[in-house]
Amino acid sequence: MRRNKIVTVFWIFSYLLSAAQSQDKPNIVFIFSDDHTWQTISAYGHPLSKVVPTPNIDRIGAEGIRFDRCLVTNSICAPSRAVVLTGKYSHLNGQINNFNTFDGGQVTFPKLLQKSGYETAIVGKWHLKSVPTGFDYHEVMRGQGRYYNPTLYTDGAPTEYEGYNTDVVVDRSLDWLKSRDSDKPFMLMSQFKATHGPFQPALRHLGELDDVTVPLPDNFFDDYTSRSRAPGNHNTSIANVMPLSNLSIDYRIQGEQLAQYRSHFDEANEAFEKANLQGDERAKWRYQRFIKNFLLTSKGIDENVGRLLDYLDESGLAENTIVIYAADQGFFLGEHGWYDKRWMYEECLKTPLLVRWPGVTQEGRVSSDIVSNLDFAPMFLEMAGASIPGEIQGRSLVPLLKGAAPQNWRKSFYYKYYGERRGGSVSEGYYNHGVPPHEGVADKRYKLINFKHDDVDEWELFDHQRDPSEMKSEYGNPEYVETIARLKTELEQLKQRFKIEN
Repeated sequence: MRRNKIVTVFWIFSYLLSAAQSQDKPNIVFIFSDDHTWQTISAYGHPLSKVVPTPNIDRIGAEGIRFDRCLVTNSICAPSRAVVLTGKYSHLNGQINNFNTFDGGQVTFPKLLQKSGYETAIVGKWHLKSVPTGFDYHEVMRGQGRYYNPTLYTDGAPTEYEGYNTDVVVDRSLDWLKSRDSDKPFMLMSQFKATHGPFQPALRHLGELDDVTVPLPDNFFDDYTSRSRAPGNHNTSIANVMPLSNLSIDYRIQGEQLAQYRSHFDEANEAFEKANLQGDERAKWRYQRFIKNFLLTSKGIDENVGRLLDYLDESGLAENTIVIYAADQGFFLGEHGWYDKRWMYEECLKTPLLVRWPGVTQEGRVSSDIVSNLDFAPMFLEMAGASIPGEIQGRSLVPLLKGAAPQNWRKSFYYKYYGERRGGSVSEGYYNHGVPPHEGVADKRYKLINFKHDDVDEWELFDHQRDPSEMKSEYGNPEYVETIARLKTELEQLKQRFKIEN
């Protein structure tokens, strides 16, 4: 009898200790958007963000920390997501482009969080082809998904939801939060399709910018001189290439949705076709259509970030929940006349990152340290008190969140884009979007890029102190000979460190 009492007391003590430890571990909500570039987030102060502010995303930074130099290793959707999951560069995690299928058998941070007692979930965009692993619950889109009436899959079983994609993702995220195991700490990845093309706003936002003219970027009519041949061979022109998605209809829009959609766009589309605009005037019209749709799609994200934050407040979870907002990469919004990503140029190399950790991050801090999506996995693991495997190539951001970067924090960063072949000749842009393979190194002032593929071997050097818009390569300038030599040495050292083969 006495032995049974001892066993019972021991069991109760163990249970209470386990429960206390679970309560001590912070919950983590990772909100991850697609192509939601930093220029449109008002916390970053870009003039464009004043057109449609993002007060809810801004709140994360105001109550935590904003990172101003968060760089991606490979600026394209699937590779960036694989880097986040694994903490490894693309060549090691196997996801070098959008065409591969992600190897879900490898070590990822969600699997390690599960081993540390976390309940894990992912809702929304996955874009890695394989079935998600390491999650107690997943409900994800296949491929890009649709902006209206999306289908989400759980263990291969589809469910079609009526409504706008971003709203649906948060609806389902909130449903999971309300039904999860409340005895466990949790990790929720709430991932949006927005603001990826075809840049379709929610119906409630149509027309909000009809009376607004968004200023063109200063370098919208870039002629691509004073650089290598690569940017001149692009295929990402807003003026001539970008599909005007709203001249067509998403087949999922039906009934009253379709009527409302057409009532807004049909008249403007007909007027555009009738006007037969040419040259600069045509380019300006196309830019206005693109940028307004992008900004209003961004507005839908911000509203739904607010819904998540409000739920955390109302449920009493906010004080023990870390909230991270980020995107898979940046995006051109008319700079150099472009849309899209892939390049090592600043607009798409840099991605937003804002983190709120109550009681740990000082409110309103701003970091200019070089950080990366490579660092997300080790950051999540250290937040959860889990061990970080030696194979992970990133570094945890927790020391930066707590106050300052260690003295040996990175001073430079390696980037590599692998290219996606389409056929044709180099001059015809036979790589997808006309963006060829390239690699490079960036520090806080300089960026050295090498376009090396086929029979091409060209370099660019940009001095951000003198040329923040990257309009002129200084590679042939004798004034920069020592800088170029130093950066080339740094590039080779980084390639050796990260096991990059030529």
